[in-house]
Amino acid sequence: MAKSWRFTSEQEDFAEAVRAFCRREVGTKEQRDAYTQNGLESHSPELYRKLAATGYLGVSLPEEFGGSGGGLIEQFLFFEELWYGMAPVHGAGTSHTCAGIFKRFGTDAQRKRVLSAITEGTLYSISISEPGAGSDLSGIACKAEPVDGGYVLNGQKTWCSDAHFADVILVTVRTERGDNPRTGLSMLEVPANTPGVEVRPISTMGGKEVNDIFFTDVFVGEDALVGERGGAWNQLMAGLNGERLVCAAQGIGMAQRTFDDLLAYVTVRAQFGQKIGTFQAVRHRIATMALELEAARSLAYDTVYRAHHNLGEPQDLVRLTSMAKVKVTETAKALALEGVQLMGGYGYATEYEMERHLRDAISPTIYAGTNEIQREIIASTYGLR
Repeated sequence: MAKSWRFTSEQEDFAEAVRAFCRREVGTKEQRDAYTQNGLESHSPELYRKLAATGYLGVSLPEEFGGSGGGLIEQFLFFEELWYGMAPVHGAGTSHTCAGIFKRFGTDAQRKRVLSAITEGTLYSISISEPGAGSDLSGIACKAEPVDGGYVLNGQKTWCSDAHFADVILVTVRTERGDNPRTGLSMLEVPANTPGVEVRPISTMGGKEVNDIFFTDVFVGEDALVGERGGAWNQLMAGLNGERLVCAAQGIGMAQRTFDDLLAYVTVRAQFGQKIGTFQAVRHRIATMALELEAARSLAYDTVYRAHHNLGEPQDLVRLTSMAKVKVTETAKALALEGVQLMGGYGYATEYEMERHLRDAISPTIYAGTNEIQREIIASTYGLR
């Protein structure tokens, strides 16, 4: 169906092109299993190379670096369709987050090198959290000591999405410590194969997605610094609106796929001599799911439209992107849980993919800023601190 009257025909055509790519490459469970070791991996380097060949990875990057010059709407539609299609290219999200940081804060040489590489399929991961620093980034302790010609990193990071197959890791470290723990944080670009870097995958219900990273006397040159030394806090804050919108886009894709898969099931599954979708108890629950999905979609589309066209005050966009992230991800999780219940044992079985939808829908309420933190942000925009 049409995305929204607010989107142009070119944007609609782009969304359909991404959906066609997903139908062709991962349109069946068998295809997806072949790319992911039967669902164990969240990212397929082979599929990612095919995606890079289409040029879609540069959808929101400047044309001078091989991108398409699109904006937030195109980026939103890109991730919505990838996640609707269940394409195992999880690293696209972290790469785009890193691309935004380099685009805003990188030197001319860094932008040319990194953004061009990302459009061609080089995969970037971003590493922020630590065992003692999750939602509270002021607790970051992983240290990068300035030395002659560069920096030496020591410490541990955790919950690092996609680091186990990344080419480069953008690491937030402490380069100085003063009275304000939010100052003294810096971003360093670290190739994943640098001596002293050890990536250890963390086993999760979603498969292989996140990792611990240990840095032991890891040396990087001065040109590894991204942005201002000691300025990583502000650099991270500057990209939060876009990161929340990517999360919302992925959530809309997941929620719509969950709804479509469940609707297909209830229209063919029969019990007591009739299709289960004809029972009032099921019909009404499906209707409620549709209502929640459309409410979430309307909020997300309106928000990305406003952000794309820079409509409203900055604080309004902060509020709306946090709202969109919360509403969409919680809707996706609720729909998947309801889908498992309505499909009964088949919803729990790996033969179908409703249980996969549920597992995939849980983590987005946690990453990119937990939904509890998002509610704090929303409240603060109303002067409630």
